[in-house]
Formats: sequence, structure tokens, C-alpha cells
Amino acid sequence: MAGSRRDADLKEKGPPPPPPPQPGREEEREWVPWIVPVFVAANVALFAVAMYANNCPAHARGGRSGRRCVGAGLLRRFAFEPLSQNPLLGPSSATLQKLGALVWEKVVHEQQGWRLVTCIWLHAGVVHLLANMLSLVLVGLRLEQQFGFVRVGVIYLVSGVGGSVMSSLFIRDNISVGASGALFGLLGAMLSELFTNWTIYTNKAAALVTLLFVIAVNLAIGILPHVDNFAHIGGFLTGFLLGFVLLMRPHYGWAQRYVLPSSVKDVGRKFLAYQWALLAAASVLVVVGLAVGMAMLFRGVNGNEHCQWCHYLSCVPTARWSCGK
Repeated sequence: MAGSRRDADLKEKGPPPPPPPQPGREEEREWVPWIVPVFVAANVALFAVAMYANNCPAHARGGRSGRRCVGAGLLRRFAFEPLSQNPLLGPSSATLQKLGALVWEKVVHEQQGWRLVTCIWLHAGVVHLLANMLSLVLVGLRLEQQFGFVRVGVIYLVSGVGGSVMSSLFIRDNISVGASGALFGLLGAMLSELFTNWTIYTNKAAALVTLLFVIAVNLAIGILPHVDNFAHIGGFLTGFLLGFVLLMRPHYGWAQRYVLPSSVKDVGRKFLAYQWALLAAASVLVVVGLAVGMAMLFRGVNGNEHCQWCHYLSCVPTARWSCGK
């Protein structure tokens, strides 16, 4: 009877309530990504604007014979330039230049510094656009879910400018467009985030090897001709430094995942000393680096004159192709 009475009491009372949350502890917040989809939509929209402004069929009718636009019958005004001129299925170089492509001559001698930003939103063709937007979705959505739109947006935009600055310091004879510098900035930020939050991760080696492999493969692609690897490197370095500044996580705030001893009273948000040291050093380096790079660019400094081998970072000549000037 006593046992039955005890069971009845338990059924009436139900399970004991969960313990109240400890002061200073908070659950990890997961953001709803929206800035990355906006970036994707903006890039697609501006590519459509570029194709509308290009109007290949009109130029083909008034130009030299034999110039056939790709898809003119179906796409009409939005038809692509001939593959002999643009194998990426996109507008002409003249159209991209008119809309804000990165051109050293115009940035330095015509004081059009705004091209350092506008070139990030333009793409050379459908192939170029799809590759970059797929990468942006795969990398950007994860970062935005974890760190929010402000930090990811800042890293994306500032890294894009950093890539444009480095590209202009080394490439003078070609135009440059694309979000690749900004995308490499996100990859760089992922790497520095891993370092600055090292003690949080459980599979550290696997995460590091995987990320380094992805970065190495993408940088290796940049040594092919007609790929602006200087923008990739500049964006990567900028994003790498910004990751230490903007993606630092409080370590003890993650303790709610584990069972804590009763003696632990405060598991609030705390940062470790090495995190603050990395933040301070990275803050100085990113500000000084961008300032010095901008100053060198607008003074007309040619980076190739100070680094005789740096051109190999963007293109390595082989028996199958030459890099040209």
C-alpha cells in the first residue's frame, strides 16, 4: 500500500521541474540568414542590367560582319557576346568597364576610386556568376547563421575592397570584375575563426585540414590565365584578419553543453587572453594594411617593381598556355 501511495503521489505531481538557468549562461543564438540571399540577388540583378546595357544584337548589326551573338534568337537584347570574345557567356569588356569594372588607369589617373567597390558586384559571364554565387551560398549562409548579418556583411564588403586594392597594385593592363575577393575573405575569416576559437572545437585537426584543402584548391585555380588571383589573395588576407576581430566567441559561454560541477557558479561570457591579443594585432594590421595599400595605389606604385616574382602568384606559364603581359 505504501508503495502504491508513493507511486500515486508521483503521478499526481509529475516530473520535477527543470533547474533554473544559472546566471550569465545563455544559449547559442542561430541567426536567420538574409544578407547572403540579398547579396546573391543583387549580383544576379546587376548581371541582368549588364546584359541589358550590353545589347549585343544591336552592336552586331552595326558592327563588322560575322559577329554573331550567342542566343540572340531567344534572349534578344540579353544575348551573350560571341564565344571568341567572351567564353564565359557574358557582356563585352567595354560594357563592364562602363558599368564600373576595376581599371587601374581610371582608378589612379581619373580618380575613380569607387571602382574598387563596384567591380565586386559585376561578373564576366554566366559561368563566372554561377560559380561565385554557389560559393557564396555554401560559405556565407553557414557564417551568417552563426555570427549574424552585420559581421558577415562587413567581412564580405571590406574583403572585396582589399582584394580590389591588391589587384590594382599588380594588374594594370586588364580589367577585373567579380566577387571572388569577397568570397576569399569569407574563407579567410573561417580560418581565423577556427584559430581564435580553437578550444571550442572538438575535431580540430579535421576541421583545419578540410578548410586548408579548400583554400589551397581555390588558390591553385587562381594561377590559371585570365584569373585575378591577386584579388583572391588580397581578399583572403583581409578576411583572415577581420575574422580575428569580428568572429571571436566567448569560451565559457559554451559550458552549457556540458555537465558542470556544483562548485562552478559563474559560466558567463568570457574571452581568453590570446583572443584579445589576436584581436588587437589583427585590428592594427588590417587598418594599416588597407591604408598603406590605398596610399600606394593612388600614388601609382607598381607592385611588380617591388616584387619580381609576385606575378607568378596570379599566373604560372606552362607549355599549354602563356600568361602574357
